Amino acid sequence: MPTLVLLRHGQSTWNLEKRFTGWVDVDLTPQGEAEATRGGDLLKQAGLEFDRAYASVLTRAIRTADLALARADQLWIPLAKSWRLNERHYGGLTGKTHAEVAATEGNEQVQAWRRSYDVPPPPLQPGGQYDFTRDRRYAGEPIPATESLKTTLDRVLPYWTAEIAPKLKAGETLLIAAHGNSIRAIVKHLFGVPDAAITSVEIPTGNPLLITLDAALKPAGARYLDQDRAERLPAAA
Repeated sequence: MPTLVLLRHGQSTWNLEKRFTGWVDVDLTPQGEAEATRGGDLLKQAGLEFDRAYASVLTRAIRTADLALARADQLWIPLAKSWRLNERHYGGLTGKTHAEVAATEGNEQVQAWRRSYDVPPPPLQPGGQYDFTRDRRYAGEPIPATESLKTTLDRVLPYWTAEIAPKLKAGETLLIAAHGNSIRAIVKHLFGVPDAAITSVEIPTGNPLLITLDAALKPAGARYLDQDRAERLPAAA
């Protein structure tokens, strides 16, 4: 039976500062490292044996994969990285604190940008400090200027369809270490979560979500490995 584990990275330096991070490549804090290590302990305790792993091209996700797999004695497995698993691009909010944006735009607007399904923040202006088109890891790629959760799902799906789904259909056991919104996008796709309902789906950090899939890659079962920190899972459509 195909098996997928989704692991959201732990606290990053900008999480700690409550900044809109998106594609900025910040590292984990010591707490974030501990969350990744704890996730690896849970993987080992569950007896999971992975065929391969995936991460975004952002350090906090890559290091989460490495720390968790090392703890699970599986650091040797192949790890593929793709920008399509990156966190949602926060556009013109990138680098600003939540409080700074709330002071000028209001809390209601901040919540709309953070939690709505299809309302993107203002676009990132080209040529600034966070102009990712100058980053060689994205050379030749269709880099967005901003994203909603909807458009995040739109850019995750081609990688899912071309790379991840065929491995699952072959019966492999996979780990994806990524971000809150890219994981929410995958959860929405797998479970068929309605647009209005996905905004309330929370993904806990450092807590592996184990999903068993049927031959059509529909969830046959799902659970968080740390039940004390589990969030409610959507029912499969």
